[in-house]
Amino acid sequence: MADPTLIEKEELREEVRRRYAQAATTASGCGCGDVSVLPEDERQVFGAALYDDDHRTEASALEASLGCGNPTAMADLHEGETVLDLGSGAGGDVLLSARRVGETGRAYGLDMTDEMLELAGANAREAGVQNVEFLKGVIEEIPLPDESVDVVISNCVINLSGDKAAVLGEAARVLRPGGRFAVSDVIADEDMDAATRADMQQWTGCIAGALTAREFRAELEAAGLEDIEIVETHRVHEQAGSAIVRARKPL
Repeated sequence: MADPTLIEKEELREEVRRRYAQAATTASGCGCGDVSVLPEDERQVFGAALYDDDHRTEASALEASLGCGNPTAMADLHEGETVLDLGSGAGGDVLLSARRVGETGRAYGLDMTDEMLELAGANAREAGVQNVEFLKGVIEEIPLPDESVDVVISNCVINLSGDKAAVLGEAARVLRPGGRFAVSDVIADEDMDAATRADMQQWTGCIAGALTAREFRAELEAAGLEDIEIVETHRVHEQAGSAIVRARKPL
C-alpha cells in the first residue's frame, strides 16, 4: 500500500508545480501569490517592491517575482563565490547573485517547472549574464555534488515544500565547510489556526506551509547548521511574517 504521507507530499508538489507553471506562462508572478490580483497594500510585502531601484534595473526578471524578501541583500556575496538559489523561478535573484560574484564566480538556479526554467533562461540572455546555470530538479533532492557551493539562498520557497527537513539537509550537504545559508521565508505564528494550515490555496500562497521560528531553528540544527539567526522583517498575513533566516555550516 502506498504511503499516505508520500501521496500528500506529491499532491502538494504537483499543486505548486501547476501554480508556478501558470505564473510563468501568464507572466503574473511566481512565489507567494499572484501580483496581478493582490491589493496595493499586499504588493508592498511580496515581490519586486522589496528590491531597491538599482536591483530592479539590474534584473528585470524581478518584476515576475512574488518572493517575500530580498535574499541577495543579506547573503553578503563576494567575488568568486558559487551561489545556489532554491526555487529560482524567473531567475531574478540568480542574475543579481551572478553580478555580485563576478566573472570568477557562478550562480545556479534550481527549479522544477519547465515553464519557469524557460523564462529564466530568456531573462538571463536578455540581461547578457554568462556565469549562470539553471538546473531542473526539486529542492528536496538538489542535483549538485557535496560541498559544491558557498552560499544557498531562497526567496519564499522552502515553506512550499512538504519535506522541509529534506530541503535543509540537502542545503547543508551542498554547502562547503563554512558555507552560508541565507534565505527569506515566511514564518508562521505559534498560534496559526488549523483552518489556515489546511487550506491548499494558502499552501501555494506561502502561508499554511510555513514553519514557526522555533520549528525552523530545530530543523536547521538537525541539518547540522549553526550560528542560526531568524529575524522577522515584516508581516505578510495576520498569522505569519516574512523573516531573514541565516545559518552557517561548521568549518
